[in-house]
Amino acid sequence: MRHRENLPVFVTMGPEGTNHTLVTRRYMEFHGLADAPLRLVAGFRDGLMALARREADYMVQVAVHPDAAAIAGEARFRHAISIVDVFISPSHPLAVLTRTGGDPAGSIALQPATAHYVDTGRWATVVPEHSIRTVAKGLLEERYDSGLTALSLAAEHPGRFTVDTELGTIDDAWMVYGREAVADGDLVAWGDSPLARRLRR
Repeated sequence: MRHRENLPVFVTMGPEGTNHTLVTRRYMEFHGLADAPLRLVAGFRDGLMALARREADYMVQVAVHPDAAAIAGEARFRHAISIVDVFISPSHPLAVLTRTGGDPAGSIALQPATAHYVDTGRWATVVPEHSIRTVAKGLLEERYDSGLTALSLAAEHPGRFTVDTELGTIDDAWMVYGREAVADGDLVAWGDSPLARRLRR
């Protein structure tokens, strides 16, 4: 067992309660690193700089994040930081929630990566938000009529929201960045993955 001072430091985008924090902790637990430090940053460039300054060892980012391509390019060509692992994980169960008394066709807030999960043409105004947690905060502050956020928000605040559309979980691809490249010019893939086993049948 490694001593705490030898554990790698992970970084991902906050705030607490986002899919990024949920999935990063799952990844850490999967590798027996539940006790490793996790730093939360406002944006992925902040996380990238933490890796570049050796203040963190690994950064986790969902592959569908709007900044993913830019961050991957900047990591590789400006900081010699590589994608060192990829994995699939479900998100928090998601839903479109509408405030009690809100206009169901008025405004909806969502994180841009989730914009294709629903037909946004149903709402007069679509407002981009930083994360599903900031969508929830805006709903609680009554800044939006509807929001695409964690389904659990409705249960946490009985009577305040109607579940407009229950979306369930999304199985996203996630990327892990680190300072030591693993590809070395070759394909790196999981040879015994569930799909690999199906392809060998």
